[in-house]
Amino acid sequence: MYAVFKRELFSLLNSLMAYITIGVFLLASGLLLWFFPDTSILEYGYAELSGFFGLAPFLFLFLIPAITMRSFAEERREGTYILLATRPLTDWQIIFAKYLACLVLVLFALLPTLIYTYSISELALPKGNIDTGAIIGSYIGLLLLGAAFVSIGIFASSLTKNQVVAFALSVFLCFFAYSGFEAMSQIFAFRSFENILLNLSVNEHYQSMSRGVLDTRDLVYFLTFILAFLGLTKLVIGGRKW
Repeated sequence: MYAVFKRELFSLLNSLMAYITIGVFLLASGLLLWFFPDTSILEYGYAELSGFFGLAPFLFLFLIPAITMRSFAEERREGTYILLATRPLTDWQIIFAKYLACLVLVLFALLPTLIYTYSISELALPKGNIDTGAIIGSYIGLLLLGAAFVSIGIFASSLTKNQVVAFALSVFLCFFAYSGFEAMSQIFAFRSFENILLNLSVNEHYQSMSRGVLDTRDLVYFLTFILAFLGLTKLVIGGRKW
């Protein structure tokens, strides 16, 4: 499993697409957070990163599918998955190796944004007067959100040989998981199921963690969500005659 993880990670790091997507993510988040007047923290006037944590999930909707779209789709297109499947590895080991490699790349994309925390800490009056607990909780929530989106991306990639189709399907599923249930809860016909639909919404649990409250229910939700989509991936690749 470690060999597959290392192979997958180095393959991603050797891909120009990974650097382009991470670069676009950092550029977009930096411009939105510091330069565009409508979203600039300098215009907002408060030493907090709520703007960044509100924008990051929508950037993740495109960043993560771009990273995960090649996971199984490229293997199927080039016919290399058959060679991988003949190795002494279980389907779960292959899935987790690919999943963890993509998750590490998402972590690499998040690490440079820690400079935003240092920046607002230096800009705050008095210096260092920031809500550290809320920022830590938000970063944990954002990492779990990224992990959930990666599991969706891996699943979407296992469904098709075409990377573009995998990307589009992953974007749709991530968007629906993030906002779809919440939107459905506002429809009159579904009002009686409002609480159930809100509890299924990724955004609801992400916002809860962004307030700096680490609730075990939110952690259990994200872990269950991730395992559910990885389980669906296992069903897809396990039931296919390659």
